[in-house]
Amino acid sequence: MRQAPANVQKLIETAVVSLGYELVGAEFLAQGKHSLLRVYIDSENGITLDDCTRVSHQLSGLLDVEDVIQGHYNLEVSSPGMDRPLFTAEHFQRYAGQGVKLRLSLPIDGRRKFSGTLQGMRDDMVILEVDGEEVQLRLDVIEKANLIPDFDV
Repeated sequence: MRQAPANVQKLIETAVVSLGYELVGAEFLAQGKHSLLRVYIDSENGITLDDCTRVSHQLSGLLDVEDVIQGHYNLEVSSPGMDRPLFTAEHFQRYAGQGVKLRLSLPIDGRRKFSGTLQGMRDDMVILEVDGEEVQLRLDVIEKANLIPDFDV
């Protein structure tokens, strides 16, 4: 996963939780002068633009003071959206039964992209049903994972 470094993640989580939100995850995309720190927040009542602004202001000040990220970067705070990103083993377990698309950092049998129904976790492996077959993927080789929106609900 492209998660933010652990020290940055912990700092962000403390701030987000203290404001009354759930930290879904944070990813850091190092791209030179155009690096991006993307933070996903959620709450039982959903997320509004005001919520994102509130968290963004809090994190901007905190990250500037703590200076845990070197160089220039843009901070983006948003809701997880309908195509919610999955970051942790708990996420893969919580959303079992839903459609998911994954991209791996390393190919397995020449394949890096998978779409199917998430079956959950077993022994640190993400279990996915793809075309009626069970596929087991190590969590640490998943580069990106998102739920597939279900518009029939």
